[in-house]
Amino acid sequence: MTPAQVAHAFAVRGLRSLAFGVLIAVCLTLAFGFPFYPTLVQSVCTASCCWASIDGGRLLAARWVYRHAPSSTPDSQRRWPGWPWMVPILIVGSIIGFTVGGALADWVSGTATRGYLRGSWRQGVSLLVLSLIPGIVITYWFYARETIAAKEAAVQTAQRLAAEHQLKLLESQLEPHMLFNTLANLRVLIGMDPPRAQAMLDQLIAFLRATLEASRAGQHPLAAEFARLGDYLALMQVRMGDRLQTRLDLPPELAGVPVPPLLLQPLVENCIKHGLEPKVAGGRVEVSARLEAVSSGQGRQLVLRVRDTGVGLAATATAGTHFGMAQVRERLATLYGGSASLTLVDVDPAADPGADPTTLGAGGTLATIRLPWATPT
Repeated sequence: MTPAQVAHAFAVRGLRSLAFGVLIAVCLTLAFGFPFYPTLVQSVCTASCCWASIDGGRLLAARWVYRHAPSSTPDSQRRWPGWPWMVPILIVGSIIGFTVGGALADWVSGTATRGYLRGSWRQGVSLLVLSLIPGIVITYWFYARETIAAKEAAVQTAQRLAAEHQLKLLESQLEPHMLFNTLANLRVLIGMDPPRAQAMLDQLIAFLRATLEASRAGQHPLAAEFARLGDYLALMQVRMGDRLQTRLDLPPELAGVPVPPLLLQPLVENCIKHGLEPKVAGGRVEVSARLEAVSSGQGRQLVLRVRDTGVGLAATATAGTHFGMAQVRERLATLYGGSASLTLVDVDPAADPGADPTTLGAGGTLATIRLPWATPT
């Protein structure tokens, strides 16, 4: 919690203590016939001063106990110092709160009431017990809430770490998959056209150098994702020549939007391996990014489309293991839960709002990723 949030929560508890004091005054007036105004002043002043003493002491003690906790750990956010601290805080805070509250009430109402410092020691002990009872009840309630909040924070931390480990595993599996596919293509080209194989190897080295740093980051700008796709497609054009045509469409206002690295790479690989390579004439791959309104009318989302003019889904339904598509879906589920999606459909250019009918031609496949909108960095 930020200092502002702590202050807000402190003020809310203060208002609750005032309401608690008013409730006590009403009950005493109705049950025993006490005069309402003096009883109200006494109850509100005493409840407020006891709350300020006990709650303030609790916050100061918690700050001292967890003063060495790193800011990134749940302990740094805890506001419960433990019962060994709270027992003396309750006793001392009740005495101070009841004494100061009684004196304040006497000053406001112009009356003289009993307190710890007036009367016999038995009266003082009785007043202490009476003032401790509500303090103990409220403190135990807060302890229960703090315990539940600490357990929830621990569960959330464990879930976040598990998600991060799963995501790292998915990314570590995805990078060799892309590399092995490229090396297999290079092996074929070595036997068919050694000069082109050498050019492809040079392009591969440059591509891996540029991709290595980006692939180790949790996120990178969408412009970097498109740049890596451009490198990969240039690598594939060395092997396929004129059979592969490409188009990358990234509006400038979306260049800084953060996205997971290598998110579109498996989709482009599928376009080439399963869509265009089986087609003698080859075809075209088009990647585009758009900002669109959510269908419900609330908010916006980033829409990424990967379109090819290959043989279509029907011809590739039984081809390959679909490893890349499964990895993309798992990464989206890990990172965004149900707020992101991936769809893969057979399309016609007339039915595809993101396609260019004059260049794409008929047939092919459209993969669409929808991500929650994130502010560009």
